[in-house]
Amino acid sequence: MKNIIGIRFKKLGKIYFFNPKGLKVKKGDKVIVETSQGEEYAEVLIPNRYVEDDKIVAPLKKILRIATNKDNKRHEECKKIEKEAFKICEEKIKEHKLNMVLTEVECKFDNSKILFYFTADGRIDFRDLVRDLAAIYKTRIELRQIGVRDEVKRIGGNGVCGRELCCCTFLSDFETVSIKMAKEQNISLNPSKISGNCGRLMCCLKYENDVYEEKLQKLPNIGAIVKTEDGEGEVDSIEILKEKIRVKLRNEEGYTYKKYDAKDVKIIKDVVREQINEEELQNKKELEELEKLEQEDKKISNKAN
Repeated sequence: MKNIIGIRFKKLGKIYFFNPKGLKVKKGDKVIVETSQGEEYAEVLIPNRYVEDDKIVAPLKKILRIATNKDNKRHEECKKIEKEAFKICEEKIKEHKLNMVLTEVECKFDNSKILFYFTADGRIDFRDLVRDLAAIYKTRIELRQIGVRDEVKRIGGNGVCGRELCCCTFLSDFETVSIKMAKEQNISLNPSKISGNCGRLMCCLKYENDVYEEKLQKLPNIGAIVKTEDGEGEVDSIEILKEKIRVKLRNEEGYTYKKYDAKDVKIIKDVVREQINEEELQNKKELEELEKLEQEDKKISNKAN
């Protein structure tokens, strides 16, 4: 067991574990921490707590001190620089006629560099822009391309559910989402219904995916031959969360359909049959494009981090 505190550098940013080095802190405290890029100003989200060793990525970086008045003033200076740099960079982007959208500026606490985050379709030659910014701020300038999800997170808004976007309230890290998740959850495969404000697959598709995968392992596939209290039949449809199956039974008049709890039927012969989804076929190109954009965003995100 190790004593840790959890901090984050940005609002709704990812939470990182740090070594408190004997300091006692409370939620909301501002601290100065040691990172691979120098000293950083951060907020405490998780006060002193003991956690299992296997939940920690060693070695833990340490807290240097609780932020002083001088540190707080420096942080405010950084915020002013970021606001000014954002306007100047936007002007320079127009001047150089670059097809990119500036989303955020981050001034390092120790003044070692200023980072400019942007979105763009494809690669951008921003060398002249970097030279101009370096001449103005006399420090290291770094431009990082980010995905559209990060842009929407910064702008904010409400989802189709009517609530504030998850990425603007509690989601600190974006996970990979796939069309397969929508299929397993029997959700509409219409791109407009499974895409969020960012134009990418909705993050909430991931939330219940593990539950669906676990339950699907216990259930027969559609088309499987099963034994029921009313005789043998073929699985016609499945209600995954309820763990119920509808079985097609043959009788003298033709066929009847009846629902059973999955635990009350015995699988005689299971099959893996490719289900033809008309909605999927109709939207095939758009769904493939969504998958492609998802992969591209993941690459951009990995480079930015």
